[in-house]
Amino acid sequence: MDRNLVALKPALVWKHFAEIVRIPRPSGHEDKIRAYVTGVARSLGLECREDEAHNIYVRKPATPGMENRKGVVLQAHLDMVPQKNNDKTFDFEKNPIDAYVDGDWVTADGTTLGADNGIGAAAILAVLEDDTLEHGPLEALFTATEETGMDGAFGLKAGVLQGDILLNLDSESEGELYVGCAGGLDANIAIDYAAEPVPAGYTALKLCVKGLKGGHSGIQIVAQRANANKLLFRLLHHLPYEVLLADVDGGGLRNAIPREATATVLVADAERFLADVAAFERTVVAEYAGVEDAIRIFAEPCAAPAAAIAREATLRIVRAVVACPDGVVRMSEAMPGLVETSTNLARVVSDGERVSLQCLLRSSVNSAKEALGEAISAVFALAGGRTELTGSYNGWNPDMASPILKAMTASYEELYGRKPLVTAIHAGLECGIIGSNYPGLDMISFGPTICYPHSPDEKVEIASVGKFYDFLVHTLRNVPVK
Repeated sequence: MDRNLVALKPALVWKHFAEIVRIPRPSGHEDKIRAYVTGVARSLGLECREDEAHNIYVRKPATPGMENRKGVVLQAHLDMVPQKNNDKTFDFEKNPIDAYVDGDWVTADGTTLGADNGIGAAAILAVLEDDTLEHGPLEALFTATEETGMDGAFGLKAGVLQGDILLNLDSESEGELYVGCAGGLDANIAIDYAAEPVPAGYTALKLCVKGLKGGHSGIQIVAQRANANKLLFRLLHHLPYEVLLADVDGGGLRNAIPREATATVLVADAERFLADVAAFERTVVAEYAGVEDAIRIFAEPCAAPAAAIAREATLRIVRAVVACPDGVVRMSEAMPGLVETSTNLARVVSDGERVSLQCLLRSSVNSAKEALGEAISAVFALAGGRTELTGSYNGWNPDMASPILKAMTASYEELYGRKPLVTAIHAGLECGIIGSNYPGLDMISFGPTICYPHSPDEKVEIASVGKFYDFLVHTLRNVPVK
């Protein structure tokens, strides 16, 4: 494996990204990456400060003769999604990401790479460091804890930013300019249960769903990939005989489509159960042909648990999870091919007293998002569950008359001989939240090509990083006069 990222071009971007991947930075553990960014800024003699929400703000004056240009805020987030393959031993709070060159791509060995949004942060640091660039007044905003709740964007106070334009560097398809995004809402659900003794004559088995692709619950939701939580509970509901549930642990992060789920179950006839599991696997493999290529659903003997979830509670839980909406709910009428509304059943886990579930809802239509939250609450209320809807944030409405959109479209066409695709994204970019406090900001989001973010298959296309950065530099040189 070629791990020499600093040999790639553009040199300054890859130099900083090579440092960033060595710094542990899962959401909520960002002290070291903040220290790195602050250290770089101060070594360059730039004004730098950290706010109460742990965002880092840096200011770079305009190059001589460019003082009359509109001020630009370059924005990226500092945290990354910590996802790894089940057989990979890795501590995201301590270990550096093992990044390497794989042909035309940079990827990581068995973990997320953190190109989302490490490449954006590296590009900003490159701009701050390079004194040969021409630009107007610049501000850099490195936001905190985006992946698990957009804490930094929510905590950004009005009056901090002075710029007229915000360039968000957190999109993942080179050649596309994003002018809108979905809003979000968390549904946090709890179903209490009583435990009961394991009946005599029952066999304990560990039921596993593995091998799914997963991915970003906004960007990849349109691919209609399988959800490990939904498959596991679909199987339990499908079987025509009693299966007792002792515990469950499915999914992981709220914004990642679940790739794996496990449960300890108890059955009276283990041989029949194993045959039915194998048959169900064959059904699902055929059903998801062309979408999923490595689905595994199997069961194996395990130690008998001390107790099981009460029969009546198991029935309520299974039915509720099967009934819970998941995936694409509605496609956009205004922008063909764009998801309008979706939900991801991200987490199902038991702790001996209750089953806790988490769904992340997204929509570019606020009323649709709220209605979906009410529907999910109603499903789990029927099962005796409690649902708390939290963390609601609005989407970002497109402004097709945007001056920076016009300037960037012209820049891209001048550089590459074609117009960029102007679109919106079914994900929660920080633009929507920042724009609420800074309603006058003219905003665009763009970035290099990153495939499979939020999964261990994440990779960034090397050539696209060069095109993205050249476009950024060209845009800064051609920002309109204030």
